[in-house]
Amino acid sequence: MSEIEQLLRPELRGRTPYGAPQLDVDVQLNTNESSYPVPDEVVRAAVAALHEGLSGLNRYPDREFTALRKALGDYLVQQSGVTFRPEQLWAGNGSNEVLQHLVQAFGGPGRIALGFTPAYSMHPIITETLGTRWVDGQRDAQTFDLTVESAVRQATEVDPHLVFLCSPNNPTGTALPFEVIEAMLEAAPRALVIVDEAYAEFARPGTPTALSLLAGHPRLVVTRTMSKAFTLAGGRLGYLAASPDVVDALRLVRLPYHLSTPTQTIARVALEHADLLLETVEAIKAQRDRIVTELAGLGLTPVPSDANFVLFGGLADAPATWQALLDEGILVRDVGIPNHLRVTAGTPEETSRFLTAMARLVPAHTSTKENP
Repeated sequence: MSEIEQLLRPELRGRTPYGAPQLDVDVQLNTNESSYPVPDEVVRAAVAALHEGLSGLNRYPDREFTALRKALGDYLVQQSGVTFRPEQLWAGNGSNEVLQHLVQAFGGPGRIALGFTPAYSMHPIITETLGTRWVDGQRDAQTFDLTVESAVRQATEVDPHLVFLCSPNNPTGTALPFEVIEAMLEAAPRALVIVDEAYAEFARPGTPTALSLLAGHPRLVVTRTMSKAFTLAGGRLGYLAASPDVVDALRLVRLPYHLSTPTQTIARVALEHADLLLETVEAIKAQRDRIVTELAGLGLTPVPSDANFVLFGGLADAPATWQALLDEGILVRDVGIPNHLRVTAGTPEETSRFLTAMARLVPAHTSTKENP
């Protein structure tokens, strides 16, 4: 063990950092980014707004990101029909920083967080690296569903201080019924219940958002991102809606002036052009549903999705299939679930490349027996 490793916190020794492969290939369908570039109209508006504000970079940014919070509130009203006051909204450099703020404020040594895997892998990473004990709850091994009965039983056993729910869930793409969220609020009476809705804009018609539950539940938090539907993965803007008391608590742990002036400006311009940026959502959903249909036709077992990606099973050796796709210039995600891979819905051309490759690979790569 090196001298630095000896100095490292013991619980961090031997860990590996989070990171999906970033490889220069023709078809990148592994990190649920949008395959569509930011429209020129939005680029021009952002450049103009940045140019106007650059001379003011000698001053710190608006610590309360006032204009951005108003813009986020206006967007959420349009998108969900739920009205929010600015003091209910919070933002950070990507939804991961927002989640980090929540754990810093409500977790810590001696506290417990509960999540239900498979789910977003950053939930336990953020939790554990901030000194909070993570408990790995479970979903149904075959369907990946989380029932009220199972969720309540696990929450009652653990009695957590934080509960992470992901809807639509990553990497399965499945949305949670409201009954599960409400049951968790009752079964974990001392917990902040966090519903991660990073992919909410891609949900199928009729899928409800937990935003509508906030008014009656002060311990409920709903997190969102502009990385996916807004095509702004490189912009790094995530946000949440919660009670004003939760937002007040986050001020205790955020770094001073944590949102730069350029970040606030780009996000605000994007929200002003929300209709234009979200035009690609329906196109992406169409390719997602195409992937589900065609993979099922190949004899694989895709999970019907409310996100911009599809988890599919039936593979004899998922890492081997991942490599075979990569050899053809197609990068998908091995999320560590046996016999499964996850693919992002891209452009029609990218989707065709992926599906054509899978059609060739299926005879040699599919499982001939039930998945374990």
